[in-house]
Amino acid sequence: MLLNKENLKNISGEKVIKPTAEMLELPEKVIQFGTGVLLRGLPDYFIDKANHQGIFNGRIVVVKTTSKAGVDDFADQDNLYTLSVKGIEDGVEVEENMINSSISRVLSATSEWAEILKTAHQPELKVVISNTTEVGIVKSEDKITDSPPQSFPGKLLAFLHERYKAFNGSEESGMVIVPTELISDNADKLKEIVLDLAVQNKLGWDFENWLRTANHFCKTLVDRIVPGRLPEASQKALEAELGYTDGLMIMAEPFRLWAIESASEKVKDVLSFASADKGVFIVPSIDKFKELKLRLLNGTHTISCGLAILAGFHTVKEAMADKEFSNHVLKLMKEEIVPVVESGDITKEEAEAFAESVIDRFSNPSLAHQWHAITLNYTQKLQMRNMPLIRRYYALKNEVPQLTALGVAAYIVFMNVKKEGDQYISHVNGKAFPAQDEFADVLYNYWQTPETVVDSTLGDRRLWDKNLNNYPGFNAAVKSYVELLQNKGAKETLSTLHTEERTN
Repeated sequence: MLLNKENLKNISGEKVIKPTAEMLELPEKVIQFGTGVLLRGLPDYFIDKANHQGIFNGRIVVVKTTSKAGVDDFADQDNLYTLSVKGIEDGVEVEENMINSSISRVLSATSEWAEILKTAHQPELKVVISNTTEVGIVKSEDKITDSPPQSFPGKLLAFLHERYKAFNGSEESGMVIVPTELISDNADKLKEIVLDLAVQNKLGWDFENWLRTANHFCKTLVDRIVPGRLPEASQKALEAELGYTDGLMIMAEPFRLWAIESASEKVKDVLSFASADKGVFIVPSIDKFKELKLRLLNGTHTISCGLAILAGFHTVKEAMADKEFSNHVLKLMKEEIVPVVESGDITKEEAEAFAESVIDRFSNPSLAHQWHAITLNYTQKLQMRNMPLIRRYYALKNEVPQLTALGVAAYIVFMNVKKEGDQYISHVNGKAFPAQDEFADVLYNYWQTPETVVDSTLGDRRLWDKNLNNYPGFNAAVKSYVELLQNKGAKETLSTLHTEERTN
């Protein structure tokens, strides 16, 4: 039995959350550019949840921006799909399945552009959501008379111009535009490009003024792991349990965050779905959410990946299943990152709560995040995510952040690479890992003189934008850990380090 509106009545609501008949008839209030799994697993999830609570009471018309392929899959299921949430939340393993009914239609930009423009005439439509990947928000020479314009900003401009004409440029017809592309200042960049395109297309000062004043471009930060399709065996098992087949079924972790930057009451009123879930924030600044994610999630991943690989762990969940390693990660966050992350905008309680959520996410048994994938651009990630924390830690405590020093030592050991053809390869515990790092050749050369490799690496400003040898005790700590990792191995080094801490 295929998931669709007709078959909903035959699906038991005991194991899956079903939409009501009223939810299937709600008006279109959102136009969404993109059909990707992040959109379906995060914004569309929040809107569907709000509809269940009778808060937002609106659905989404989706624009497939690439090709027509895949549109029929949505039509076959009346745009319904199952979201399976699996993972750990507040230390407890959770699983929840829900049939999402937030999408009303999926239209192809390549073959249904005229129909897409017609949606601009709908007065209830108030919100634009997008995720066209990081390369979607780019400058172009688009003409809005093209059917369709090639770029996403071009398509958005054509849609907004159509709306401007349909409602005679009224202020009330402006949209709340919330891009979710994972680039810094996403809305500011999108607005700038759209305005430039308006000038290129000679659309007139009145329209440009309407773009600036009647529309709200809101910077956002999204955070949720949405792997997409379940593994084949898992999907078949879940379909058997739920009693229907679903070609659009996706999975997501329990953690969810959508931070939207705006101080406008109009924006808060339009995005009323925000009140339906604790994971949505409409705030005057999203900077603190960016800082928490960058330092506690991304930074912890980066400073831990080399050590985890040296310890023989392949996936994050495998490492977190090891009590000693998971305790090390928690201690790293709580003692060396949380104290320097908390500031005027971030309280200690907020930082600690985010740290706990990171532990839950790392421990998710349904996700197989490879540690080696995190070593991509290893040096650059360390410089951006972790080096500022070292500076802040010294400013706060004037002592060596020992667990961070261990992470840096693990990086140096992991980057003891061999040159094999055009590649640099790290050999760890009998396994070969390509070192996909722009500075792999630098570390390769430094390792030709092992007795000075730590001095050279820490002192190279190209790597860290500073000389880490200038921090009192840091060089000596890293040297001692490099020696321990080489002579005793990562697991024994961890055991020795934390045993000494407990006895001191």
